[in-house]
Amino acid sequence: MGSPLLLATASFLAGAMNAVAGGGSFVTFPALVWSGVPPVAANASSTVALFPGSFASAWAYRDDFRSFEGVSVKALLPVSLAGGLTGALLLLLTPQSTFNAVIPWLLLLGTLAFAFGRQAGTVLRRFIRIGPALLLGGQFVLAIYGGYFGGAVGLMMMAAWSLFGVSDLQAMNAAKTLLVGATNTVAVACFVIAGEVWWAETLLMALAAVAGGYAGARVGRRIALARLRLGITAFNVAMTAAFFLRA
Repeated sequence: MGSPLLLATASFLAGAMNAVAGGGSFVTFPALVWSGVPPVAANASSTVALFPGSFASAWAYRDDFRSFEGVSVKALLPVSLAGGLTGALLLLLTPQSTFNAVIPWLLLLGTLAFAFGRQAGTVLRRFIRIGPALLLGGQFVLAIYGGYFGGAVGLMMMAAWSLFGVSDLQAMNAAKTLLVGATNTVAVACFVIAGEVWWAETLLMALAAVAGGYAGARVGRRIALARLRLGITAFNVAMTAAFFLRA
């Protein structure tokens, strides 16, 4: 019973993390690997498990959706779907040994993005202001990363949007939950068709992630995000170090 309990707890926590700050895959992916799931299948199963939680969070944020000036969330939606499809296909074409070697670096990229993405966006905004076309192109690239691995992709999206001049954090958080979910929609379909999903583990995790995602979104309005982000960053650093040692 240790493995189901680990997976359920990790998924509830991941759903809540994704709702309020991001980085949930840093919990579910290692939990699956440590439960004996091969890395590519673990990444696919983690994506499928967290997928319903994204929309549970989006529903909880439904009153906070706002169109960005010059680029609407509706325009970002098909771009995210196309990028997610591309990233998922790239993952399925990646050999297991190659993905094993790449995992620690993907975790490191996600950790750095989570820890410094918002600050980097603030600094870069002093020198850069991107236009609608470049924003859509950047969203496509980030969606590819989201479909391939996705660690901290929501934070990366928010940093990119800040360069576009978006400053409403609540609106960005709402858009992030929806667009990350959209990115994963086609990725989920690809992983299911390819047979890379471990269903017994995934269904258990999905139920826990939905509960965590909704609870996190409701609590996220009142929580001290600075302390939460610090704790999640410390956890991400530990997971990244563990996978470097494992490699």
